[in-house]
Amino acid sequence: MRQLTSLDTQFLALENARQCGHVAGLAILDPEGRPGGAPTAADVQALVLERLPLLPPLRWRLKEVPLNLDYPFWVDDPDFDLDFHVRELALAAPGTDEQLADQVARIVARPLDRARPLWELYLISGLQSGHVAMLTKIHHALIDGVSGAEITGLLLDVTPEGRKLPLPARWADDEPVPGDLGMAARGLMAVPKYPLRALKAIPRAIPNLDETSFATLPGAGTVSGTVRRVKRAVTGEDGPVNNRERLHAPHTSFNGRVSPHRRFAFGQLSLDEVKAVKSAHGVTVNDVVVSICAGAVRRWLVDHEELPGKPLVVQVPVSVRTDEQSGTYGNRIILMSAPLFTDEADPVARLQQTHEALDGMKERHRALPASLLQDANHFIPPAVFSRAARLQFRLARSSAGRPMWNLVISNVPGAQFPLYLAGARLVANYPVSVITDGMGLNITVMSYCGRLDIGIVADREQMPDVAKLVGWMGEELAALGAGAPAAAA
Repeated sequence: MRQLTSLDTQFLALENARQCGHVAGLAILDPEGRPGGAPTAADVQALVLERLPLLPPLRWRLKEVPLNLDYPFWVDDPDFDLDFHVRELALAAPGTDEQLADQVARIVARPLDRARPLWELYLISGLQSGHVAMLTKIHHALIDGVSGAEITGLLLDVTPEGRKLPLPARWADDEPVPGDLGMAARGLMAVPKYPLRALKAIPRAIPNLDETSFATLPGAGTVSGTVRRVKRAVTGEDGPVNNRERLHAPHTSFNGRVSPHRRFAFGQLSLDEVKAVKSAHGVTVNDVVVSICAGAVRRWLVDHEELPGKPLVVQVPVSVRTDEQSGTYGNRIILMSAPLFTDEADPVARLQQTHEALDGMKERHRALPASLLQDANHFIPPAVFSRAARLQFRLARSSAGRPMWNLVISNVPGAQFPLYLAGARLVANYPVSVITDGMGLNITVMSYCGRLDIGIVADREQMPDVAKLVGWMGEELAALGAGAPAAAA
């Protein structure tokens, strides 16, 4: 048995009839040259079964503690059914990218079955290109970006022939799973630990409450700001200035209550072009990615006559996983905030502003404790944790308050050499991430083999034309290339 952390549990708590807590990925596979042609569901099942001993999260199912006395546990599923998890479907002719995007949007809008291990895999044929798509869904309570990449790495190979991986000494959990009475007893034994957890968390969490979801609560910014000033006065340490008080997210149409339905758009950009812009302007690849996202979102806001006169606020997930925590799965992240300069019309000026803002974000990140989100959650007893988390989500989108963030932008580095799955070459790997009430737009970019694979998820009702963002990102990149100092000379 393995217990979920408070942060893992928070991804379970956000789920309701309109929003899900799983992340997904759309892999495009080229079967050319593969013996036997395109991979089938049976081929993928055989691959998963072969490597299942190295992929424990794929066997875990959720075990709740009665009365929510403590956080839930992951236990090995004794009735694990691979046929349930690996599925196969085909697009109707002609099998365009638009049809694929619609199919992905429908599948990711459906919740995972909590009575089973929280993942699904869909092999999708009938693509106009002759390729095969593979859509994987896995709950965010199980993985973050880094641990998700570890799972993907165990399924992918560097050659079409595959590889033989060493099996662990023990791959099944031999510990018997307690019944409801046993779980209730464990929960009762944990109750005295709640106050101790909260007391230990106070020194790390209170000065930084405005960098957590508690920032939506009235007075949170005042409390954390006051504590920081007192700490500086007592210790004499300057420390980085927290800029949460300067970041006020304006309301946009994608910051309301989301519907149960999604839209998905995907596309690619040249990583070489991004690196050329990076070098010409003296910034980073991530600066370029965030800046072109800002330019594309600005165009959408202008198109819909709702461009705010100040920057949006973007959520940037940052991994705090150490090398020693490799292979531990779960979530080890901090959710950072940065201004998104949609109010700046000039692409080059926007890029420089982005560079400076993200530099400041990195400085704040270095000063924050790695366990900040879990420390903040420890102020809420597990018995009321889910209700409290849902209340925070409602506050984040309420008209009475301000949204903490307008959207998510994440840039994930990936392998720069060809990879293969069941003998088929991986052509692209588009991320498909999460949206929630108050934050109905997510842009995630993953680099792979000389390209940036873009996956954009939005609420179906709030942004029916979200696909425009992909083309605009390309145009924004071209504008930065044309405005580079080398090009001007």
